[in-house]
Parts: sequence; C-alpha cells; structure tokens
Amino acid sequence: MNKRHFWWNAGVLVILASLPVMAAPPASQPARELVAVEGKGYLERVDGYPVLHLKGSPEEMGYQHGVLMREHIRQNVAFLLDTKPDEEIEIGPLKLTRAMIGGMLNGMFSDKVPERFMKEMHALARGAGVPAPRITAANLIPELFHCSGFALLKEATAEGQLLHGRVLDYGVSLRLQEHAVLIIQEPDNHIPFVNVSYAGFIGSVTGMNFEQIGIGEMGGRGEGKWQGIPMSFLVRMVLEQAKTLDEAIAVFEKNPRTCEYYYVISDARANEAVGMKAVPEKLELIRPGELHPLLTKPVQNTVIMSAGHRYEALSNLVAEGYGKFTQASAIRLMDAPVAMRDNLHDALMVPGQGIIWVANADKDGNQACKQKYYRFDCRELLRSRPPAAAQARTAAR
Repeated sequence: MNKRHFWWNAGVLVILASLPVMAAPPASQPARELVAVEGKGYLERVDGYPVLHLKGSPEEMGYQHGVLMREHIRQNVAFLLDTKPDEEIEIGPLKLTRAMIGGMLNGMFSDKVPERFMKEMHALARGAGVPAPRITAANLIPELFHCSGFALLKEATAEGQLLHGRVLDYGVSLRLQEHAVLIIQEPDNHIPFVNVSYAGFIGSVTGMNFEQIGIGEMGGRGEGKWQGIPMSFLVRMVLEQAKTLDEAIAVFEKNPRTCEYYYVISDARANEAVGMKAVPEKLELIRPGELHPLLTKPVQNTVIMSAGHRYEALSNLVAEGYGKFTQASAIRLMDAPVAMRDNLHDALMVPGQGIIWVANADKDGNQACKQKYYRFDCRELLRSRPPAAAQARTAAR
C-alpha cells in the first residue's frame, strides 16, 4: 500500500512594509470576458483567470456555483476522493486511506457546519450533479492539512496602504491549482467578499471583504481535535460578518474551534492587524511589534509569524525594507525561503483599495511564487459585468 506524508506547516504572518521598488502596478483592469450566466450569478475571465460571481440566498449561490463550474467541480472532487483509494495518508497519529476520508469527514462534521453552509453545499451538489456527501467531504478536506501568510501596516509601506500577504503551502499534489477560481460573493443579508478558492469549495482560507477586512490561515498541529466548526467555515464567517478587527476576532472567540491554527487578520480602515493562535481551548493574540517567546525579532508596525529559518529571513527582509514597501515589492516577500516547496497559491491583498493579486502553482506543481500574479480590482468587478453580457450563454442545466 502506498504511503504519503502531509506535513503540518507553522506558517507565516506579517503586518509590515517593503523591498526594493519594482514597476508600478497597472492602473486599469485587464480584459474581461463573460463566459456564462446562471440566475443572479455568472462566470467571467479576467486576463484569462476565472472569476465566479455568486449572489443571493445560500441555495441560490450554491446552485449558481454548481452549474457554472460543473466540470471543474466533478474533476476536482473525483481526484480528491477517488484517486488511489487505497493510498494511505498519515495525518498526525492517524493513518487513513482516501476511501475512508469522505465518510469520516461527513460523520465528524455533519452536525458542526452552520446550517446555511450545508444548504449552500447541497445546492452546489445539485447544480453540479454530484452526490451531496461527496461535496461536503471535499469541502472538509482543508481541516486535515495545514500552511502561511503576512500583512503590513501603512507606516511600513511606501504608499500608505495596509498590505496583507498570504502564502498557502499545501495541496499542490492534490492538483487543486487546476481548478483555481476567484469568487466574488454577495450573500443576502451579509457582507460581500472575495475568496481565493477552488471549484466546489465554499469555505475560505484566503480572502477579504468589502468592509476592508483581510484574513489568511495557516496551520499548526492539533490533528484529531475536531469538535468545533471547521476552520474554513470560520474564515468565511469572518468575511461575511466582520466590519472591524474586533468583530473578526469575536467570530473565533464566540464559536467552537478545531485543531491548532494561526491567522493574520487585518483591518485597513482602522490600520490595524493582529496575529492569532487559535486552539480549541483558547486564543492568543499578537499585536504589531509585540515580542513573543517564539517570535524574537519583532519589527514595529508589523506582525511576523513564522518558524525557523523562514522567520529569520522574513524578519530580516521586513526590517531592511521598512517604510519602502509597494504592492510589487511586497509580493516578493512571498518568494522562497518564505514559500515552501508545495506553494499552492500566494495572494497580496490591499483591502483599503479592494485590490488583490493572486498567483497559483502551475499544472506541474511548480511553486506559485514563480508564476504570474494576476491583479484584480474587486470593486470594479463588483460594480459591473463585463461587456456583451446579453450575448453570453446561459449555463446548461
């Protein structure tokens, strides 16, 4: 029986500034092409990158997602759950085959996921023509594997804008990058948000909302401590609910948590950010410039959370570039050695401007940090559909 090891990475959190100045980012949105429409939702391509717009109730958004991304969802779920069913995966002290994972995840979390998310996943399954338990199992897989991220307060930057970076260091072997999509979501009675995601996933590990809150997750250990709300759904709750940093922190304080996760949360409107360690028993907050026994080289107006040589390298780069960071140079903070071998996606968020830059690993698994960064003006994408909307096909049912 084949055996693979999935490493649990401590991650990187930074709230900071800049490296040597690079070319200024483009001033205009790249070309947009409307691909398909389903109800209030639609799929477009921005500079060739798929951007999925979802709007309405949980059932409406789920169905839009399922129909518009149907083939990608089917391929993604099939690879995650069916490829090498007897392959053994070590998750901390547990040894599970892929064939066991789907049933185990549904059994553990079916009563812990908020009802509105279950409704959305069931509607997504219906739209994609995939059994609902397979969709929920795929959505819970991030709970098994953990990863990195950073953010910069405006005093640390050259442009006076908070910059929030995030490095995701797992999943390349799962071929998630082949199904990457940026989701702009407008849920009824909740805050619209942007989610760096993959076809069929409704939770989030990297995102920002239109109240200028940004968040990225990274994992520690704690495998097997699964008696709370799965991490990706807590992150989504922050995006949907939080208008301030305190409200974002409160989502984690007021809800049961799982495993051991680290987060960086930023509030561009208030120019605030925090690093957070969350385990089921307690939360620990690390404020900008704060010394911690494991984080011995803090930099003013920054939060830097990482481990080993990555922390040393990142802290040195932040100190050297303090006060000079631009969007372009902050992106380079996500290069190796900060990015690890399984660097699935990188994102630089500028929540105060509604800008996000995203890079994904390529189909051969080469690091995201070495690939093209796509720039999205999310406020513009929210305001208007691409031209010739009336000529786009309605998604086939």
